[in-house]
Amino acid sequence: MRTRLYGWAAFPSLLLVWSAAAWNLPPYVLPQPWAVAAEAVRWLDSGQLAAHVGASLLREAGGFAVAVLGALALGLAGALSPGFRAFSAPLTGLFMAIPPIAWAPLSMIFFGLGYVAITMVIVVAALFPMAVTVQEGFLAIRNGNLRAARVLGARRWQLIRHVYLPASLPFLTAALRIGFSQAWRALVAAEMLGASQGIGWMVAMGGQIGNATQVLLGVAIIGMTAWITEGLVFRRIERRYRHWHLA
Repeated sequence: MRTRLYGWAAFPSLLLVWSAAAWNLPPYVLPQPWAVAAEAVRWLDSGQLAAHVGASLLREAGGFAVAVLGALALGLAGALSPGFRAFSAPLTGLFMAIPPIAWAPLSMIFFGLGYVAITMVIVVAALFPMAVTVQEGFLAIRNGNLRAARVLGARRWQLIRHVYLPASLPFLTAALRIGFSQAWRALVAAEMLGASQGIGWMVAMGGQIGNATQVLLGVAIIGMTAWITEGLVFRRIERRYRHWHLA
């Protein structure tokens, strides 16, 4: 109980530190939290906030869904085929070493400004870290379980459905958490470079016009969205399937 109270105290403590720091700085440099809250109300009343958040969530959902499907395919192929695993390892390491935002200009040249270009940056950002985690999850399955299933006559697709997927669920949920965080960062960065709508655009435009309140509003939305998704979705899934770990 006490540990949970410490967790709940984190955000009020952050607001107190923010407010104390803002007292010593001009409002155009660091506005007070209530000024950012008033800015949020203004954006809500105009209907613009819902439009920008909705645009970002739509891009995130599309790119993340494609990345999840691709990561499952790559991870499973690497686990089942040592040859493919050896072939893909250096390529995966190469793509993971390149910051996802570095692909944004090329993606915009290929696809133009808009949904597809930003979605492709999200896919590149999330695909390879998730694929590595998924592959490690499949490889961590006990050989005894596989041998027992084969003795009972299980074919490859039956192994995938009844052995690989259930036993690797803890790794799959970890992969989702990693992939979402990477995708969310890439989304915001790409929107700051080449979008006319979205949370990243809000932050970038606020910086260009010197509106610190708008910048902090965008930053707060970015952080709160990630925190809510982490707490309400991924942590619950991970806790539910943690006992399935067979490593």
